[in-house]
Amino acid sequence: MQQSSHTTSLSIRSFQFCSNNSVTFTNMKLPTLSVLHLIHLTSLLLILAESTQPPFSCDISDPRTKSYPFCKTTLPITQRVQDLVSRLTLDEKISQLVNSASSIPRLGIPAYQWWSEALHGVAYSLRVTQGIRFNGTIQSATSFPQVILTAASFDAHLWYRIAQAVGIEARAIYNAGQAMGMTFWAPNINIYRDPRWGRGQETPGEDPLVSGKYAVSFVRGIQGDSFEGGKLGQHLQASACCKHFTAYDLDNWKGVKRFVFNAKVSLQDLADTYQPPFQSCIQQGKASGIMCAYNRVNGVPNCADYNLLSKTARGQWGFNGYITSDCDAVAIIHEDQGYSKLPEDAVADVLKAGMDVNCGTYLKKYTKSAIEKRKLPVSKIDRALHNLFSVRIRLGLFDGNPVKQPYGTIGSDKVCSQEHRNLALEAARNGIVLLKNTDKLLPLSKTKTTSLAVIGPNANSAKTLVGNYAGPPCKPVTPLQGLQSYVKDTRFHQGCNAVNCSSAFIAQSVKIAKGADHVVLVMGLDQTQESEDHDRVDLLLPPKQQNLISRIARVAKNPVILVLLSGGPVDISFAKNDQHIGSVLWAGYPGEAGGRALAEIIFGDHNPGGRLPVTWYPQSYVNVPMTDMRMRPEPSSSYPGRTYRFYQGPKVFEFGYGLSYSNYTYEILPVTQNRVHIMVESSNPHRYLPVSEMGDEVCEKMKYTVKVRVKNHGAMAGKHPMLLFVRQPKMVNGRPVRQLVAFQSVNLNAGERADVEFELRPCEHLSSAKKDGSMVIEEGSYLLSIGDKESEIQVVK
Repeated sequence: MQQSSHTTSLSIRSFQFCSNNSVTFTNMKLPTLSVLHLIHLTSLLLILAESTQPPFSCDISDPRTKSYPFCKTTLPITQRVQDLVSRLTLDEKISQLVNSASSIPRLGIPAYQWWSEALHGVAYSLRVTQGIRFNGTIQSATSFPQVILTAASFDAHLWYRIAQAVGIEARAIYNAGQAMGMTFWAPNINIYRDPRWGRGQETPGEDPLVSGKYAVSFVRGIQGDSFEGGKLGQHLQASACCKHFTAYDLDNWKGVKRFVFNAKVSLQDLADTYQPPFQSCIQQGKASGIMCAYNRVNGVPNCADYNLLSKTARGQWGFNGYITSDCDAVAIIHEDQGYSKLPEDAVADVLKAGMDVNCGTYLKKYTKSAIEKRKLPVSKIDRALHNLFSVRIRLGLFDGNPVKQPYGTIGSDKVCSQEHRNLALEAARNGIVLLKNTDKLLPLSKTKTTSLAVIGPNANSAKTLVGNYAGPPCKPVTPLQGLQSYVKDTRFHQGCNAVNCSSAFIAQSVKIAKGADHVVLVMGLDQTQESEDHDRVDLLLPPKQQNLISRIARVAKNPVILVLLSGGPVDISFAKNDQHIGSVLWAGYPGEAGGRALAEIIFGDHNPGGRLPVTWYPQSYVNVPMTDMRMRPEPSSSYPGRTYRFYQGPKVFEFGYGLSYSNYTYEILPVTQNRVHIMVESSNPHRYLPVSEMGDEVCEKMKYTVKVRVKNHGAMAGKHPMLLFVRQPKMVNGRPVRQLVAFQSVNLNAGERADVEFELRPCEHLSSAKKDGSMVIEEGSYLLSIGDKESEIQVVK
């Protein structure tokens, strides 16, 4: 902010003292304050200026604190919020409706920043200065693997532990005075519907069950709940925000941009694909935030959709938190989509729909005029403020000095702690997927491998490791550095000028490859190839990169090892079928410890167990328009459908595919019941019953346990994800080809076996969506499957 000519030299953040004893801040001017108010304001400014002191309200040293009911921690939050909102002027109310909420000095309330990021570690924002800074005593944070790789572990407890660590580091940064907010806009739980989506890397993959369980684990972990849930209470360690609500999975494809895209989605697909992760996030995870997405769904902008935000999220699912727009989404509703005729109409539309805070400035600029033009009642603003201040109070920001609050003792030593860095390594190890291992090329011998050639544009790039939405990592280890710790004689060449490989250094690469015992090629993609606002147009590696791989493979002494860093799937049929490429590893964007994890797997200090959380399609899939939101196939028009649940066509690798250095076998143990009785009397003449007619109590009684015996036949201990699917003999009436119903990750020593229990909930796991969006259970035969084993169950009325 620029100083006016009559200000004094004192200027701290957005505040300025003026010569007439008024205070100017964020382009607003307050009336003359009393001496007591000025004393309190001076104290507040000193607090904000001190880098080691986090901003907070209701300081016990302020004599007014005792008189403000909103500062009384013994009162219910609702009562505290009502008191606070009642004290605000209209201008003050409006100043709180944007992500950069202004301070309210006369009440001792500091500025607040709603926008902070923590997708896979506490992070920077992309575009603006926001809630987190790394310019003080804390200058980095643990960078865990990008979400798509973490999802490949199929380990919900690991997901929880990662989010728990992120929440602890976030609170430590706040306690150190380097945060202006504790609301984090993560996780991204949109379905990875199309393999070209640039932001698919941020998600847990293409399966609604996996995405929902990831959402629950992440939200519980970062907010401070237990893994099982139910122990959170009213205090939040940090606030999670599930995004982007809803049916958002296109950024910028062939000129079609997310800002104006109208996603045409059937009620059937909404019910069993797009909405379930958000329902789980709200009902089981108890998320305190939701972000509405840029796009329209069936013509209505998500942030202006009353049925979505108020009727579904709050009404049907019981959401209790705040709803933010994606950044500038409110402006886009008027300026780009043309849905609202005037800026004031856009403001009225979103606030009436149930949105609470605008990432951007539109609500700050146009809310007052919307009220003056009688387009918006003040009651809608008060409702939004109730939701917003409730979350800030739950975060402990109105309880006095945070050092004395439940999370006040979390210190800077918790950031980049050895425990968290070990967890980042564990996550990378357990997510990396072995896609090919001909003749057991891997693991390499640590004693017999005397020289190693490491080639590729991703081999020594710490930036590529962390993907997007990342903060400065603690101690990144690149693949080259990890491999150098195993083989002293390691020779490196970048191979290409960049990941796009517009220039390939074939002669130099071939030369070092010929002289080494083994060659590791570290190739793939990076954020220049797939990212926010950048969807891919094909599924292949850059042409010269693929050519370089093949040329090196033909001249190497032994079959080469190909490592792919990428968020999205790549058609590597050439490598899958090339006898000169012995092993292929997919490592996603594995975070700061990714290089060490890869080296441990390549040299046998860790047994890989990751499994793909998305289908890897062939290049021909690009003939399917990315704008087509249909999940189910339509053979009459040669539309193949999407994801493993519905896709009918060739695959490079299937969802759930992943090899190991061990061989695992399964046995589905006999159960006391293989018949599921729908325990509701109904006059419904059809062979199905709507789940809505059954009720929670009946559904709870219908659940039962399936036991599976698994054995590790290998010579190494391993962590193995077990995936239990269900399918019906015929794919009719829009039923999935198969559906994941449960998963667990088990640790087994060499030769060890274990009996693992899965809970089957028929109302959830055996139901399917009708065209009208209703969920029903059909009578008939169902097949449970795991690996190559199947077991039949019957559903009868």
